[in-house]
Amino acid sequence: MTGLVTTIIPVYNRENLIGEAVRSVLEQTYRPIEIILVDDGSTDGTLAQLRRLEQEFPDEIRVVSRQNGGPGAARETGRQKARGQFVQYFDSDDLLMPRKFEVQVAALLAHPECDIAYGRSSLIDQDGNTLREPSKWTGRKMDALFPALLVDRWWHTHTPLYRRSLCDKIGPWPDKRPEDWDYDARAGALGARLIFCDEVLSCQRRHDGHRVTAWSFEQYLPQEAWFLPRLYDCAVKAGVPADAPEMRHFVRWAFLLSRRMAERNQTRLAEELLKLAGRAGGGPTTGMLLYRWLSRVFGWRTVARFAKRGRRLSGRFSGTETLASSQAKSPGNETQGHAPVSPNWLKRFFGVMATGTKDRKTE
Repeated sequence: MTGLVTTIIPVYNRENLIGEAVRSVLEQTYRPIEIILVDDGSTDGTLAQLRRLEQEFPDEIRVVSRQNGGPGAARETGRQKARGQFVQYFDSDDLLMPRKFEVQVAALLAHPECDIAYGRSSLIDQDGNTLREPSKWTGRKMDALFPALLVDRWWHTHTPLYRRSLCDKIGPWPDKRPEDWDYDARAGALGARLIFCDEVLSCQRRHDGHRVTAWSFEQYLPQEAWFLPRLYDCAVKAGVPADAPEMRHFVRWAFLLSRRMAERNQTRLAEELLKLAGRAGGGPTTGMLLYRWLSRVFGWRTVARFAKRGRRLSGRFSGTETLASSQAKSPGNETQGHAPVSPNWLKRFFGVMATGTKDRKTE
């Protein structure tokens, strides 16, 4: 339907918060709207609460009930039911500001070359007090999702408003985590263009309850191992070069995850992730080749634990701690960053072992 904004909300055991989230959609200054509430197999009174909302607002709200399958599967159920020209994905414990649809639909209509409109999001507590604004990187003007997606999913699920045509091109939501990051990576691979709306338009709520996207560290690791090759493939399709700071960061992230999987005796995944780090860096470094050889001789788990200790001794870091140093080493940037205080031989040996990288001549 022309001009219609469809809001898709997966809901699981959220009877105390869903009403406020739905009201923030109903209070939008923009019309027409529809809200699809997808109950993901709730075991409390959530479904009954959703049915009451549907009866109270029959013109705007539809309820769909399904077996529990996680937020990605629930969002996909909602996407299949959506009738709108624009799509808003929204979690059941967050809030939209009243002008969100008005501002973002206007932006997309004014910029037909753009596929996604986004604004600033804030982080609030359960009493509505602002903890951080903007939240994540939502205060930055970005024209595209990459290369920043190689560092973080830099907005929240509620931050963007998508054209339905883009959602159809992206395709189904995955049922593995991080399903939202994967979805946006595929949008980035398609070359989706962004339009920034410089206004706080949504709120991420920090509360004592369980978030549908929350997992333990041990649960998340295998999902992350599934996701990283997909993220890399999307970045390549988006045209991110191997010497971009964000890609250098990704190389160290992949190596860190390789080591973590090795520590858990997941040798096959560890070796695949090490190969991924090599591809992302434009070819395996001397350090990666040395690490792989030692792992095959002494065992992947043993070498991974040794590298972890060496990382602490050398002052070299992996994963999310490396973006600043990756930017410092990017072509044309002469910033050298911090030098470790450990002896030079420790820095060289343990640094290579810990990060899988070694300064190239071009750096």
